[in-house]
Amino acid sequence: MLARMLLEDAPISEIARYLDGLTPEGRREALAATTRAEQRLLYEKAKASPPVTLEDFLPAGTPPRRPVRHFGRNTLPLPAAWRSFEKRFALPEDGSRRGFGYNEGPTRGLIGPGFFVLIPCDGNDTWMERGPMVIDYFQIPDGPVPDEWPRVVPNSKGLQMFVYQGTRDFMRKVSEGVTIGAAYKGEKKLDHYFTLVREN
Repeated sequence: MLARMLLEDAPISEIARYLDGLTPEGRREALAATTRAEQRLLYEKAKASPPVTLEDFLPAGTPPRRPVRHFGRNTLPLPAAWRSFEKRFALPEDGSRRGFGYNEGPTRGLIGPGFFVLIPCDGNDTWMERGPMVIDYFQIPDGPVPDEWPRVVPNSKGLQMFVYQGTRDFMRKVSEGVTIGAAYKGEKKLDHYFTLVREN
């Protein structure tokens, strides 16, 4: 259904209504079936969505350091089992408008956790064109994270430097609890995308 809506050039508002009508598991299944070309199109359509905010990742009322999971699916040229992952977010204790996070999935033991800081793109017009929020791997958490998370390490350490170092993911809203990101290495767009579905 989602692929057909994209093929038929349905507006993002119609796609959002469709996804909002599914269960969280249904959203994950629908997005897991998307191809790279379909995710690229969905990202472009999502430019017309309401701006994504910190609360789309960490809903209002979430206590500091309480993790919120987002189930991800990318279209990288990897074995199918490695295309599913989680991004786990938490609010810092200092009350700032940002989120701490890392990547959880089958590649973490090999590559590393890929810590990041989620920040708004306000004040940077070039970044705002890409998405109102950015998952920034140039930064790592500078305060306490949830106790159950792995130890915070810089993205320059180990094999993760080839994946995460120097990377930013610019995020747009698709529907309630669903976002899509486009990866950049420095200021170069990589034409790689991923979708996230927030846990219920």
